[in-house]
Order: sequence, then C-alpha cells, then structure tokens
Amino acid sequence: MAGFWQGVLSSFSGGTAHYTPRVTYLGASEFAAMSNPSSMTAAQMWESQPHFRTVVTFIARNIAQLGLHSFERVGQSDRRRDRGSVLARSLQDVDGNMTTFELVFALVGDLALYDRAYWWAAPSTDMESGWMIRRLPPTWVEPVMDNPWQVKEYKVYMRDNAEPTIVPAANILAFPGYHPGKMVGSSPTVDALRQTLQEQVEAATYRSQVWKRGGRASSVIQRPKDAPKWTDGQADRFREDWYANFTGRGPRAGGTPILEDGMELKRIDFNAQEQQYVEAAKLSLTTVASAFHVNPTMIGQNDGANYSNVREFRKMLYGDTLGPLVAQIEGRINTFLVPRMGLDRQRFYVEFNIAEKLQGNFEEQASAMQTATGGPWMLRSEARSLMNLPAIDGADELIVPLNVIEGGQASPSDSGSQNQNAAPSRLVKVRFKDAASEFELKAPDVVPEDQQEVMADVFAKFFARQRRAVLSAAGAKSPEWWDGERWNRELAGDILAESVGVSKAAALSALDGMGVDPSEYNVEQTRAFLAAVADRIAAQVNAVTEAELTAAGDVEAMAGVFDTAEGSRAAQAGMTAAAVFLGFGMVEAARQTRPEARKRWVVNSKNPRSAHAAMNGEEVPISKDFSNGMDWPGSFTGDPADVANCHCSVVIVT
Repeated sequence: MAGFWQGVLSSFSGGTAHYTPRVTYLGASEFAAMSNPSSMTAAQMWESQPHFRTVVTFIARNIAQLGLHSFERVGQSDRRRDRGSVLARSLQDVDGNMTTFELVFALVGDLALYDRAYWWAAPSTDMESGWMIRRLPPTWVEPVMDNPWQVKEYKVYMRDNAEPTIVPAANILAFPGYHPGKMVGSSPTVDALRQTLQEQVEAATYRSQVWKRGGRASSVIQRPKDAPKWTDGQADRFREDWYANFTGRGPRAGGTPILEDGMELKRIDFNAQEQQYVEAAKLSLTTVASAFHVNPTMIGQNDGANYSNVREFRKMLYGDTLGPLVAQIEGRINTFLVPRMGLDRQRFYVEFNIAEKLQGNFEEQASAMQTATGGPWMLRSEARSLMNLPAIDGADELIVPLNVIEGGQASPSDSGSQNQNAAPSRLVKVRFKDAASEFELKAPDVVPEDQQEVMADVFAKFFARQRRAVLSAAGAKSPEWWDGERWNRELAGDILAESVGVSKAAALSALDGMGVDPSEYNVEQTRAFLAAVADRIAAQVNAVTEAELTAAGDVEAMAGVFDTAEGSRAAQAGMTAAAVFLGFGMVEAARQTRPEARKRWVVNSKNPRSAHAAMNGEEVPISKDFSNGMDWPGSFTGDPADVANCHCSVVIVT
C-alpha cells in the first residue's frame, strides 16, 4: 500500500490541494454564497456562527481529551491495557501528521457537522505499526452502492475538477449517520438549525447596520422654548466652548457642566436591553445546545447555575450527552477496524477513558475500592478488571476480614460509631401461640421501600429548606448562620408527623397476624415515645450537619455538604428511621394487646458480637428492656455500637 499512498499524494506535487466540498447528501449547495444564511454549508456555519461553533467544539474537545485506549481480554475477568498490537500502535501514531487527539477531534466534529465521517485506514509500510489512518473530510467522499445496504467502493474527490480516486470499501472506515429515507445517508443537525442560525445572522447584520448608519448622539442639550433666540454666532460660540471643555481630552471632560438658566442635559444612549439582544443571544445558544443534547449551563448559559447542579450536569455530560456518541465510535472501530487489522475482536477492543472523568478524588476512590475489595461481595480480580489493571495471583479469593464478621461492621474501614445509622438486616420476628396453633409473623429482611421513601423524603425536604436558610446567612457573613434550636425543633416535628403512620402500619400488620381487632391499638399512647425518638434523631442529624458545615468553611464547600445531605444522607437516615419505627410498631402492638407476653433475644449470625452471643435466648417481659438496655434488636434506645449492622431478632411469645 505504500505505493498506493505515494501515488495519491504525488498528485498534489504540481499544485495546491483545495478543500472545497464537492459531495452533498441532502441537496444543499456546498458553494452557497455567504451572504445568504439559509444556504450556508455546514463548514461555513461553523466558521461564522459562534454559538454553533461553541457547541460543536465543546463536544469534540471533551471526547478527544478522554483518550482512546486499546485493551486485550486475557480471561473472563482479566483485561490488560494493550500497547503493542497493531491497533494500539496505529491509534498512537495515526499517520505521522496527526495526533490521536486531533484525529478524534476531527472525527467528532465531522459527525456533529455532517452526521457522517470517514477514516482512510489501510496497511502502509511508511508507518512502524504497518497501518496508516487518515481523516477524510466528509465532503470529499461519495459512496458507490453495490446494493441498498452495502457500499461497493468510495469516490474520493481530493482536488477540484479532477477525477476522483476510487478507494475500496475495505480501506474506508465509515461512521455513518441516520436518514429516515436512506439506508446509507445522513441528516445533519445543522439543517434543523438553519432557521435559528439565520435569525442570528440577520440580527448581527441589523446591529452592524445600526452602528454604521445610526446616529451616535449620547446626549442633547435642550433650551426652554421661550428662551431668546440665539444668533448664529452665539450658537457657534456655545458649541465650540462645549466641545473644547467637555469632550475628548478637554480640561473639563468628565466634570459637571454649568448650563444657562432653563437648559437641560438629556441622555439618549443606545439601549441594548430594549432591543433584547441579550435575550435573543441566549435563546440561540440554548436552541443550538439542545439540538446537540448539551446542557446550556455547560457552555456558558449560567442562568440558575449553582455548585450542585453544575456538578450533576458534568456527570450527565459523559452519560446522556457524550455517551451515545462515544458508544457509536467505539462500536465502529471494534466491529470493523479491529478485524481488518487481523485481530480477534473478541480479544482486542478500544474504549474511551470515561472513568477517569467521572471518578472522584483520590480519597473517595481509595475508600470505595477498599470497601469493595475488602468486603464479601466483590473479588479483587473483578475490581482490578474494572480499573483496567492486569490480573495478579491470589486475587480470585474472596476476602472477608475478621472485623467484618466478628465486629458486625459493614466495611473494614468502618467502626461502630460510623454505623450508628445503619439499619439492621433483620428487624423483628414475632411468634404468637394459642391452644390451637403456633405461627410466626416476620418483619421483612429489609425495610419496605415505600416506608423508606416516605422517611427519606422527610429528610431530603428538610435539608433543602435548611440549605436555603443556612447558605443565605453564611453568604451574608452572618455570625448567627446556624440556629440549632430551630433546626432540631423543625426536623423533630417533620419526623414525628410521618413516624406515626409508619409505626401504625407495622402495628396493624402485627395485629392482623395475631387475629386481634385493630381498634384495640391506641395510636395516642405511642406519641410520647415517638416524639422522644424524633427529638433524638433530629439532634444527632443536625449535629453531624453542623460539624460538616463548620469544617467546610466557605459557602461553596458548604453547598457541597448539602448536596450529600439531600442525596445519600437523606436516603440512609430515612432507611434507619423507618427501621426504628417499624420495629417499635410491631412490638408495641403486642405490648398493648398482650401485656402478659414475653420477648426473647435470638442471635442469627454465625459470628455475633460477644455481648449479643451471651444474650442469646435471654427472655424478659414485653414491657422490660433486655440486659443491654435495648427494647428490641436495632432499638434506637441502644448504644450505637450495639445497633450497627445487628442481625439479631426478637421473638414475642404469648
């Protein structure tokens, strides 16, 4: 193929290559005059329309900077970064003239502008890898169809008014677009934007005409209509005196003029607001961004932007916005280019390095990976595979550290106090006996999702309300930005309002299993306890929030604290609170209707806490606490170290 490339390139030795587009798809003239916006080509639009160029460049730059990496699958859960295959080396040194960044940037730009793109990829002895990859502008390329579904060959027009170069289909890697009426075609987004962009061109033309032909008087001086008429000499003297003193570099320029009696100085400046230029520009930018599925906030439309939503928009960028385009590019390379290079596509593949853009800081990554690889649900080999690291010996053994089993912790990096809000995996097991039968009523192994959501919504709404007040006060540098008494009172009230319903639902479920009339259950008797629990939860939650806000320091970091609070903290607190009220309701149902009942502590874990193991089988009256001071396993009245991740249950016997 070296001779083929040399033959192609030699045709340029006698003159200059022209990059004027020749081939079109939808009938729009590629030689349209720039004076007619509706007939501009995609390239002319990109060159002249700032909003269109901003969005296209934004997409292309953000994908190109990801890095296109090659990997090799060695085993089911082992993949290694490939640096030596022809695929890896070709993408690293594409044609001796372009970098990988430039190649991908141009590829994404072509897809955005023309909804199609082409690489000329063929063997070449000029390259160390043995392959050369060159970008072909879409306007150079015309596919010749063998049938409606298959391309026979491509005509490549590299020079104006010259015969095209015929390139075999096997040497062109096409990135086709979509057209509803064609199997091989495209429907560029720019065509749908022509009307919007034309409005911007016309607006710019009008502004230019206004500045060129409009009057430029910034102010006028008015004399009373009944003032004596000036002679020409008097008017000239006043005018010259004014120009000499108050305009340009006059000695009194910028000062306050003293006018004759009755004179008024009135400004008549050009008013851009009245012309709505800013609003029109924002609408244009938003429309173009929406057409390419880009959130306008990411490209400078900052109305309503804040730390929280910008951070989420950044995550969305590599999922909803760029994700489909990334998948399209990866799919074409892996499906067609890899086997053409003689490689097994089940073994070799390329992938953009999106994970690097989405991962947190080093501390967050280290904590997450320690939990994942040290816990009993994920192998180290699986974690290394996710991070594109090679396999190591011994990584296929499941690690279960002693402190996870004996201490009952959720993670080897946790301690009892860190899990004080963790809900027990098994809450309550209630057994009822009578002369005829014996049956059990079990609480679910996890708190019902609807009850979790109810309580989580309480915390999320509270944190949102608290955010607005606290950040406003902190932004105003108020020394009293935190009102602990108010927040404890408000959160406790919110929790109590929902806890009554959650605990009542659990109680009625227990009563139904006991065959007891639900009317025997008195909700009012539970309010005092539920209020006390709500007060305790509110105080602990707000204490954590205050500590984190104090450590954050500035308003932007404090906003990040509330981002976490409204998300993961609200969900965790909701699950914990629902677990507490669910367990309370079921035990309270037996306490009110079967006061003679007793309750027994039962250990279910194979490796329980030593204190819990000693309590196994301990039985006390229904109205008494167990020896560790808890009303039931997971009771909020217990020590947090006893509550964290407890797998024990309670059996109620009558």
